Amino acid sequence: MAARSSAPFASGAPLFVFDEQLVIHVWNEGAERLTGIPAEEAVGRWCWEVIAGRDDAGGVVCHRDCSRARSVRDGRHLPAIELHARTREGRRRVSLETIVAETESGPLFLHVMRDAPAPRTRPSTTPPGPPPRLTPRQREILGLLADGQPVKSVARRL
Repeated sequence: MAARSSAPFASGAPLFVFDEQLVIHVWNEGAERLTGIPAEEAVGRWCWEVIAGRDDAGGVVCHRDCSRARSVRDGRHLPAIELHARTREGRRRVSLETIVAETESGPLFLHVMRDAPAPRTRPSTTPPGPPPRLTPRQREILGLLADGQPVKSVARRL
């Protein structure tokens, strides 16, 4: 196993290469610069353990059953994914592109990493402040329903 990029995978872009067992074989200098994790600490370990990717909500993206590797191996073309990767200083939001390279000894997967912009925030449709109170009419209707009155009966009554 190479500790840093080997000739077939030379790139200035941060990248790492892993096999079907998700074990990292190549961790180039760009990956070292982006994450602060030296190749000696990454090579030979599972990629999901090193990157520990999370989505914007904190959900696990990188795991032992990598769906991205499985999908590209099956011939699907996936867009880059943005995730929060583990780095020396904490988490960093990166864009991760997944590429498969077929070799005589089986597929190798490349993850090319780039800095990703901060997630877009959507304007809230809820007005600021406490939620609005129910009107007297709404409270009356809910009270009748809570007492077990059928909806049709409540509608006729009102």
